[in-house]
Parts: sequence; structure tokens; C-alpha cells
Amino acid sequence: MNAPAGHLPVLAKPVVDLLQVAPGHRVLDCTAGRGGHAELLARAVGPSGQVILMDRDAANLAHATARVAATGTPVHGIHGSFANCERAVAQAACGAGIRPRHGAVDRVLADLGFASNQMDDPARGFSFQHDGPLDMRLDPSQGESAAELLARLPERDLADAIFRFGEDPFARRIARVIVDRRGSVPLRTTGQLASAVVAAYGAKARHSRMHPATRTFMALRILVNDELGALAALLDAVGRGARAAAAAGSAPADDGHARPGEGWLAPGARVALISFHSLEDRMVKHAFAELERQGVARRITRKPVEADESEMRLNPRSRSAKLRVIEVSAEIVTGR
Repeated sequence: MNAPAGHLPVLAKPVVDLLQVAPGHRVLDCTAGRGGHAELLARAVGPSGQVILMDRDAANLAHATARVAATGTPVHGIHGSFANCERAVAQAACGAGIRPRHGAVDRVLADLGFASNQMDDPARGFSFQHDGPLDMRLDPSQGESAAELLARLPERDLADAIFRFGEDPFARRIARVIVDRRGSVPLRTTGQLASAVVAAYGAKARHSRMHPATRTFMALRILVNDELGALAALLDAVGRGARAAAAAGSAPADDGHARPGEGWLAPGARVALISFHSLEDRMVKHAFAELERQGVARRITRKPVEADESEMRLNPRSRSAKLRVIEVSAEIVTGR
């Protein structure tokens, strides 16, 4: 598969197969990235459909929007977090001249990972492979950088974050070393942070199967960007959309007027989420199961879909990816 800028979309075939995208569909890609998934979805919906793209990285959004536009499919790019997906769908509908009641989307995708170009750019501060400013913001234009966060967080809060988001058993020791070092010299680069973590590991660093700083960097990235908060907001929005769509299908039409409860998801819409962290996958799993219990959605995947051996060899990043998909009910289903 062609991979502009060296980025391969994970689980591309399962995403396309399970979303069952068809010509004319309106699709929301909440995490456009470099446009790998978006281009595939655009080719499936064709010129009679529409692709709405969201991303917190303005440069990647522009790249993905141009890539989709080249397919001939109408595209609307929105710079921002998928926590605001409902507003984005309404904005895209207005931009396309679609009346709000007909502006619901048929398919939704969110890949909760980050683009390879973000990891590979030392200036972004996501990786310890090359020394660079300790930033880690998905949107460099706003919010607090990792360096600013490390400068102010109390030791206990820092340890809790590294343990919760990074699941690192040495979290308390790492936090202690960071706080000790920042007392003398502010930690402003990825190299300084990585060095502090290695020092906290001590002799055990030589026997670690991964670089000792891996989990700390992941934890700080999640914290800096409030990734779990954004995911919770997205799942809440999916829940509202599913309940509204199912309620609309269950209520009788009133002389052609909008049925009560019509929202941003169309009845029969499919929503696919790809997670890379156990905390993320747990949130998605529980939210999807609860919507099925409420009778407003059906789980297409009871267990997460994972990459096969051939994809993992081609794209090691796919090794931790987990895909879950639900279908929004056309009416409220009881007895589940």
C-alpha cells in the first residue's frame, strides 16, 4: 500500500471491510493524520459522498485534506479535537449546504494513535531517539508543553501519571529523580528527560526489554494532550448520537417534520475506534457494551480486531492496535 511520508494506516483492510462504506455516505475521520485511512474511505464514498476530516495537527490536516480532495470526493477539514465532533459535523453540513436534520454522518473512524511524522520530527518532542525540545503537544499552537508540565507538577502527581498512563512500575522512583534534577536544571529537552528516567532505573536499565523512557514518554504525551479526556468526550458524543438515532427511528414521523431526537449519527451508522493503549481499549469496550445493553447499538466486533503477522512485519506500529466497531440501531431494541 502506498504510504506518503512513510506513514502506513493501521488495520486498513479491516477498517474498510467492517465500516462497509458505500457510495454517497458521509464519513467523519476524527483523526485525519496523513490521510491514509481517509483516502481509502474517500474512494469508497465517491463524488456523491462527503468526507469530514478532523485533526489537532494543522499541518497533517492540510496534507490529508489535499490528499482526499485529489480523489474527487468532497472534503471538509476542521482543525481541532474530536472531543468537538458533534459541532464539527454540523459545521461541515452547513458548509456543504446540507440542512441540519439531514446532516448526520453514516460512518465514523478514530485512530487514537499518532502520525509517524510526528514521532520522527525531533522538534515535536515525542521521541527520545533524537534530542529536541520537550513539547509533545499534538497541537503546537495551544496548551501546555511537556516541559512546562514537568516544571510545575508535584512529585506525587507526576508519579501517579507515569504509573496510570505509562503503567511503569518504577513510576515513583522516576518522579523523584525528575523532581531532584529540575531543582538544579529545568528539564527542557527529550534527552534530559530520557537521561533522568535511565538514572531512575539504575542497573535495571541494561536489562529492560524496551528503552526505560518509553512508558514515561507515553504517559506524558497522554497527559499533555488530555487524550483520555478527549476519548471520553468522543464516546459520550457517540452515545448521544446513537440514542438520538434510535429514538428517531422508534418515533412516528409527524407529517414530514423532523422526528424527535435526531442527532449527528444516522440510523445504521457504524463507528470504528482504533486504540493502542489498554486504558483506551477498556474505555471503548465498556462504552460500546453499554450502548448495546441500552438497545441503541450493536457490537460488530465482540473482541477487538488486531493486526495479522504480515501487517506487523510491514508496520510494527500495528502490533498494539485494537479495532472495535459498533452499528447504531435504526430503532431502540429491547431484550438485549
